[in-house]
Amino acid sequence: MAEEYLMEVCVDSVESAVNAERGGAGRLELCTSLLEGGLTPSLGLLQIVKQYVKIPVYVMIRPRGGDFLYSDHEVEVMRKDIELMKSHGADGLVLGALTEDGRVDAELCMEFLAAARPLPVTFHRAFDMVHDPAVALETLVSLGFQRVLTSGCDTSALEGLPVIKRLVDQAKGRIAIMPGGGITERNLQRILEGSGAQEFHGSARSSKDSAMKFRNTCVTMGAAFSAPEYGLKVADVCKVRTLTAIARNTL
Repeated sequence: MAEEYLMEVCVDSVESAVNAERGGAGRLELCTSLLEGGLTPSLGLLQIVKQYVKIPVYVMIRPRGGDFLYSDHEVEVMRKDIELMKSHGADGLVLGALTEDGRVDAELCMEFLAAARPLPVTFHRAFDMVHDPAVALETLVSLGFQRVLTSGCDTSALEGLPVIKRLVDQAKGRIAIMPGGGITERNLQRILEGSGAQEFHGSARSSKDSAMKFRNTCVTMGAAFSAPEYGLKVADVCKVRTLTAIARNTL
């Protein structure tokens, strides 16, 4: 039934969180550094977002960009972040870890899941970097992850649609398969109909100009390919509303 569809919106600000809820999102994935695919947000951001929204807030546990093979020190950070986010109001967590040969790091993930209990946990798009998605999915089921976010191991959910469909069929309801990656109002219906998934993930953002009047255009705060200093990306109420309406009308 149409009401079974749920849109998760990844957000990195209070404004985006509020906009996503207003647009009809059913859940938030709270991160920072969306340019890097999402990193662990601050406790301050989590606490203020929780003050302004009522829908569940799942927090990203990812200490850095890049691969998903973590050092002992990074694992320590992730353990502490799980503990802190859990004790400060997170409704769920989003995490993942791989071995050097591209398998799910079952031992480490088991440890993280134990630390997260009783919160539900999503395995994030580290899944798209695994050597064998069918084998990885069975590992996630056996470990007890609630869902996996995936673009079907391709550049976008549309490109990876055949793999997403196979994963949904393989999962048989034991774990939720949530397509994500490049989802827009132009391709959502095709992705939902083609995959059989009941949840989907997107950022639904629009550009917003900075309110700064004085601008020093000679300086950037990040690397050469960083985001513009005087432009913001925020979740767009209208875009979220359009995507949730498409989902409702797909069945």
